Amino acid sequence: MAHFIDRRLNSKGKSTVNRQRFLRRYKSQIKKAVSDSVTKRSVTDVTSGEKISIPAKNITEPVFHHGKGGDRERVHPGNDQFIRGDRIDRPPAGGGQGAGQGQASNSGEGHDDFVFDISKDEYLDLLFDDLALPNLQRNSLDKLVEFKTFRAGVTTDGVPANIHIVRSLRQSLARRTAMSASKRRRLALLETQLTELEDTPGSSAEQIGQLKEEILELKRKIDAVPFIDTFDLRYNAFCKRPVPTSKAVMFCLMDVSGSMDQATKDMAKRFYILLYLFLTRTYKSLDVVFIRHHTQAKEVDEHEFFYSQETGGTIVSSALKLMAEIQAERYPANEWNIYAAQASDGDNWADDSPQCRQLMEKSILPVCRYYTYIEITNRAHQTLWREYESLAAGNAHFAMQHIRSIEDIYPVFRELFKKQQAA
Repeated sequence: MAHFIDRRLNSKGKSTVNRQRFLRRYKSQIKKAVSDSVTKRSVTDVTSGEKISIPAKNITEPVFHHGKGGDRERVHPGNDQFIRGDRIDRPPAGGGQGAGQGQASNSGEGHDDFVFDISKDEYLDLLFDDLALPNLQRNSLDKLVEFKTFRAGVTTDGVPANIHIVRSLRQSLARRTAMSASKRRRLALLETQLTELEDTPGSSAEQIGQLKEEILELKRKIDAVPFIDTFDLRYNAFCKRPVPTSKAVMFCLMDVSGSMDQATKDMAKRFYILLYLFLTRTYKSLDVVFIRHHTQAKEVDEHEFFYSQETGGTIVSSALKLMAEIQAERYPANEWNIYAAQASDGDNWADDSPQCRQLMEKSILPVCRYYTYIEITNRAHQTLWREYESLAAGNAHFAMQHIRSIEDIYPVFRELFKKQQAA
């Protein structure tokens, strides 16, 4: 019996294999803990790891053991309370279960919650599990062409893993037939002659011997033909062809007007940070366009989008016009998947909301794969929401959600970008 010892060094996390098995086994409990932790983090702390706490009762495993069973009699020395046949009451439940609640007790025991750390990558994988951009289509051949391998018949050269067994055996049969056909015909003729000579009285023994020797020689030559030769081998051939790749752009439109107080802006930033992390982690080749707006809209970089303090009045149509201009100039709809996410408190100049609806209906929604509008407010819905509601009723790729508090951000985010079931 041979024993193999794996002496490869593990990472600082010690048993990496056991850790991955643990994450898979208790994925549902860990995902719930991760989703609960999102709302407790600061805006700048989303990308780090997390300390996860799971109730100990959720990680218990079944245990098999031999039951005592049967009838048993015992003698307990010093028993002065019970006699034979007495029934003993169940002991009262004592103590809490480690959650820090309930009355103090002088008996009983429990378990604290199981706490462990997960890395940044593990945290983000769990955070964005089962999410995807809706309606994403492969629609273009870009300079960075994606190649896919296709079958391209058979070839005489290749590696053993690609051997085409049926074609190789067919070629072997054809070769053996070609090399031995004439000999087999000659052999059948000689065997017929030998049979006739042996059945004919007075046949020459010398002639019969010569026929037998010739028959043996032909059989030897036929048997010498190899069953398969390197000449017979055929291999599956493959070639790479360019296939359409997914080119997508996400427009992030954020209202930074004076009606958006600091708490509302922080919730909008939390939503966009989640969206940006999800996009950059899930899709390698995807453009993100950041647009901030008050009375005027401006395309900005990532840092200015999240940290600029500029503010002013509110004209939402300025952001929609700028988005339409950028899309028409840089992102043709026949080559790009167009996405947009707009966050606002819903407050807008009264005469501007109808214009927003017209811009959405005529210029933006016809070219978008998916458009999301998030209203962040505790007040009643404003005119912009009501204008957008009429659009949502007739456009399945237009989604609207309402965020009232920090606790709503992650559930709303998952609802907007949950992976669609294949039809």
